Amino acid sequence: MFGYVTINRNELSDEDFARYRSYYCGLCRALQKRHGFSGQLILSYDMVFLEVLLTSLYEYDSQSGTGRCVPHPTKTHTWLYNAASDYCADMSVALSYYNLMDNWEDDHSAASLIMAKRLRKRYEAVSERYPRQCAAIHYCLTQLGKCERSNCQDIDQVSGHFGQLMAEVLDVRRDMWSADLQEMGMALGKFIYLMDAYEDLRKDRRRHRYNPLAALAQQPDYEQQVHDILVMLMAQCASAFERLPILQDASILRNIIYSGVWTRYTDLRQLQQKAKGKAGS
Repeated sequence: MFGYVTINRNELSDEDFARYRSYYCGLCRALQKRHGFSGQLILSYDMVFLEVLLTSLYEYDSQSGTGRCVPHPTKTHTWLYNAASDYCADMSVALSYYNLMDNWEDDHSAASLIMAKRLRKRYEAVSERYPRQCAAIHYCLTQLGKCERSNCQDIDQVSGHFGQLMAEVLDVRRDMWSADLQEMGMALGKFIYLMDAYEDLRKDRRRHRYNPLAALAQQPDYEQQVHDILVMLMAQCASAFERLPILQDASILRNIIYSGVWTRYTDLRQLQQKAKGKAGS
């Protein structure tokens, strides 16, 4: 995952922030319990969002407590742990394994290959527990690879593969809420993929690497078009979310969906404006 699906701390109450942190620590705890220290290294905000979403929707019974951990040994943390924590820990392993292998194939990153080998047995166990989700991850990332090799500039097509991946990951039970969770996942997955492409555009140009926004970036209204696409996708995600019967932690989830996902975009735009100002001075 890419770390775009996070909170806007400035607009979150202290109470909600403490609650969010307890989810974060709960997922870290689940990763360590199920996948060891290697699991803790792949903790991501995106999966914390999914943990909060599924806990709130299905009202899982949670355990809670306080303790210290290896990454932060000097402070006591409150944690919240339930079935959603375990699921999100397993999905973290599946997504990270394929992401690491992709890094190895693209950049021949030795560090990525080493980490992927450390996660391989963990991934195989996750694949046995969740064959549908892991098959979808494999298929969608394979299709993304084909798009990259053919330099596909059809934004909806290429982002749609990552959207379908996220749709299957969010749809944990295939039940009466599947349609809305799938719609949320599709829109959110497209948003994540395009945000990553938007952030990496300049770097990809320098390295002569594939980027699905390369053709669009040649147009004079590129920035406005990208902004409009991202707004549309998050509007679709929000619409599906609002149809779900969520009360618990709804304020945290709305903070992420309506505000938090835009924090990186806002930071990038500010950096771009500063760079333009320096170039023009």
